Amino acid sequence: MIMKFLIALVGFALVVLSLGAVKMSQFKAMASMNHTPPASAVTTIKAELASWRPTINAIATLAPVEGVTLGADADGTVVHIAVENGAMVKAGDILIELDTSVEAAQLAAAEARRVIAQLDRERAVQLLAKATISQAELDAANAQLNQAEADSAALRALMAKKVVRAPFAGRVGIRLVNLGQFVARGAPLVPIQRPDPMFVNFNIPQRQLPEIQVGQTVLVKVDAYPDRIFRGTLSAINPAVDAASRNVSVQATVSNPDEALRSGMFARAEVEMPVGKPTVVIPATSIAYASYGNSVYIVEKMKGADGAEFLGVRQQFVKLGVSRGDQIAIVDGIKPGEEVVTSGVFKLRNAMPVQVNNTVQPGNNPAPKPANT
Repeated sequence: MIMKFLIALVGFALVVLSLGAVKMSQFKAMASMNHTPPASAVTTIKAELASWRPTINAIATLAPVEGVTLGADADGTVVHIAVENGAMVKAGDILIELDTSVEAAQLAAAEARRVIAQLDRERAVQLLAKATISQAELDAANAQLNQAEADSAALRALMAKKVVRAPFAGRVGIRLVNLGQFVARGAPLVPIQRPDPMFVNFNIPQRQLPEIQVGQTVLVKVDAYPDRIFRGTLSAINPAVDAASRNVSVQATVSNPDEALRSGMFARAEVEMPVGKPTVVIPATSIAYASYGNSVYIVEKMKGADGAEFLGVRQQFVKLGVSRGDQIAIVDGIKPGEEVVTSGVFKLRNAMPVQVNNTVQPGNNPAPKPANT
């Protein structure tokens, strides 16, 4: 009985030892395996220097250099419209005439009184030379003549107010009155604007005030002509800063010979600054944005724990500059020539092995033109 127990115990011990040997060999095999995670596929690009011309961007509104809605200087009835809607006119051209029949009759009477006063004065001069009348009577005749001439001049001025003329050369808009309509003094009659050149009005933050000066080039874009860029010149800077918004008003002048630009248009203005020093430029897809700092991953050769070399990534924090299209400028953190990961950055970690595959690259155009725009 004891012999059977010993045999069983020995057999059990042999089984345990065998299992232990098997497990030990498995542990050794696992320990000898390479635990380096598989390489992640990424695309890369060499960081390069570029000379970007910095700009100040702003939302703008177009306004005419000269533009006004002409009004009536006196009450009257419209008797003649001398210009068609949308016509070009020269300075001084008659646009609208009001009824002056009453003033014309009054002027005829005033002219008759002036002629009599003129004759009376001439007689008084002759009589005074003969000492027939006194100097006071001649003075009275002179006063009568002056008053008659003033009455005639006042009526002519009133009649001139009822003839609306173009104050400058430009294009007439859609008239606001019709033939035979009575208009009161100050009532709007017709708009007129000088279409070339045009003003571009916009605001910039006060912190950018030292960067602008009169004479700088301004590029203007409007939605009506997405493929055109209108070049202008910065012509005026408001001397005061708006106390509510802390912005300063700026005005540019843009040539508009074909009248493509219209008053009141929404526009985007870019003020060109002098060319700055070359800056490292990379695709914007290379940036890993985070609240604690923005970073990129630089590909370089690394050594593992076993001393073997592999291609890995190093996380590098950077200071970002301005962006333009698909690209972004790096103020600090990257040296020219370093190989930067351009896609797949969010799955990477520091010292992680990577495999470079640049068959398909992300966009890297400073002025992209998407197909749907």
